[in-house]
Amino acid sequence: MEKIQVIWVLSLLLVFLARLPDGLATDNSCSASTLDARRFFESENELLRQRYHEEYLASYTYNTNVTDDNRQAMIAVYARNAVQNKQLAQKIKSSDYHLSEDADIRRQALHLSKMGASALNTDDYLALQNAISSMQSNYATTNVCSYTNRSDCSLTLEPHIQERLSNSRDPAELAWYWRQWYDKAGTSQKDNFAEYVRLTRKAAHLNDHRSYADYWVQFYEDADFERQLDASFKQLLPFYRQIHGYVRYRLRQHYGEDVVPAEGNIPMHLLGNMWAQSWNEVIDLFTPYPEKPFVDVKAEMVQQNYTVQKLFELGDQFFQSLGMRALPPSFWNLSLITRPDDRQVVCHASAWDFYQDSDVRIKMCTEVDMHYFFVVHHELGHIQYYLQYEQQPAVFRGAPNPGFHEAVGDVIALSVMSAKHLKSIGLTDNGRLDEKSRINELFKQALSKIVFLPFGYTMDKYRYAVFRNEIEEPQWNCGFWQMRSEYGGVEPPVSRTDKDFDPPAKYHIDADVEYLRYFAAHIFQFQFHKALCSLAGQYAPNDSRRTLDNCDIFGSKEAGRALSKFLSHGSSRHWKEVLQEFTGETEMDTSALLEYFDPLYQWLKQENSRLGVPLGWGETNKIPSDCCGQFST
Repeated sequence: MEKIQVIWVLSLLLVFLARLPDGLATDNSCSASTLDARRFFESENELLRQRYHEEYLASYTYNTNVTDDNRQAMIAVYARNAVQNKQLAQKIKSSDYHLSEDADIRRQALHLSKMGASALNTDDYLALQNAISSMQSNYATTNVCSYTNRSDCSLTLEPHIQERLSNSRDPAELAWYWRQWYDKAGTSQKDNFAEYVRLTRKAAHLNDHRSYADYWVQFYEDADFERQLDASFKQLLPFYRQIHGYVRYRLRQHYGEDVVPAEGNIPMHLLGNMWAQSWNEVIDLFTPYPEKPFVDVKAEMVQQNYTVQKLFELGDQFFQSLGMRALPPSFWNLSLITRPDDRQVVCHASAWDFYQDSDVRIKMCTEVDMHYFFVVHHELGHIQYYLQYEQQPAVFRGAPNPGFHEAVGDVIALSVMSAKHLKSIGLTDNGRLDEKSRINELFKQALSKIVFLPFGYTMDKYRYAVFRNEIEEPQWNCGFWQMRSEYGGVEPPVSRTDKDFDPPAKYHIDADVEYLRYFAAHIFQFQFHKALCSLAGQYAPNDSRRTLDNCDIFGSKEAGRALSKFLSHGSSRHWKEVLQEFTGETEMDTSALLEYFDPLYQWLKQENSRLGVPLGWGETNKIPSDCCGQFST
């Protein structure tokens, strides 16, 4: 009797399911096909994690000991794993995982079906990696000759050349070092760069993208994102023009009309940075209120016997004060935080995730000063991101928007550079600035945060144009400088021709690093900062005692919980979703940045008007007049 009842109930159930609308009867996250898919991706993510671990170990070995043997060993690992990545992508593309009823499976399938350079055949892949690593090796090993002792050709970018760019006020000496660096780090790599362009274009086509630029843009998961970047740049350009005009005016006062034009481009060798991407190293030449000296934090660090280790310990303490993870013991044992004497290393600061046992490291040639104090906190922001999302499958261990990773490091630095925080750690006695000192500090920050924007924008606008074949190869160099002039109003100290090739003098171009992430990060970081400061009770609109530029979230567990949750998602969800949860916004928005700097912006407009400072710039005369036509945003 019981058996008959069971059969009868099952019959009714089958009839009921048969009458459901199409799709509902099978909409079950625990269906056999879904469980099989989950097992497949769980297995493949573990294999992917192992490949990433192997790759980063090989890359770290090379970056911390630059030899050709290590370079070849790294390429061999990349090439071997590329075959596995390609096979996985092809398997996923030929499946129906993208139609899965499980959103997580669909997203994993989307991400893992992107082959990138792995789409190339073995010979092309090896040629591409050789071109990239050769450019990196050249950058890491470039030395230049001393201006005062031409027989001494052992000077490196950091610290030797940078020290002269920061402290020399001799235009001839500065031009010497500029030309030495660009000739050796840039021009010699034109053939490698051309090979890189050829092969990345081929890889993009194999991935069904029109160009490598479009391949990069698709990682933002927003078909409109490139237009948003253009719109953001236009919104910020008026502020930049005020800074540019004021700095040019003050430089002209110092160096004279023979060196600095009244209305033209600023000669970039005068700006304290090899690429003129930040100008604060020479702020003594144009401080708004020179009678209000900046806090000499470096001197205070020396007096308190600060060490490089101490800088990292303070950064670790900051994150722990938010209730976030402490740095694991392996970090302290395996990181490279000072330049070794016994070998060449890639000194460019970077954070590393080795995809195993919370193994995270930093590689940088740190020195004890305020610049490196901020860089340490920035790099530790990356490290904290790695630690927060390490529970995600390998495919989702990254940021959902390329700009987020860079912004997280910078948002912590915004608190660290506040007068309030510097007082709390004993580096200054004054935790609140008077108005003149506030303008000075905001101006100093703008010389890195705002001045960077045209540079960051140009780096990839240039490469986009190259990748899309909008600039012909004979004009690659003049096109680069035309963009630097058009978007940023800076120019080289000497004329450059098609016999020169200057883009590889910047590390990120050698290393195949997409760069608009840094532009986006400079906007997102202020959105993040505003949200965190509000949660910490450190910010309130129209409250002169709780402003964005003197907010310190140190010790705020509420801010820490929100940041941890935001970071823990990795790239498992669309960036607009996690941004909305974190800040209440769904788009990249310049308003928080402009609010942060508004006191300075208003001061600059008034001061430039009072001084009769001309704004804007014309075309550079340092490149052939028959170069490309004007670019546009």
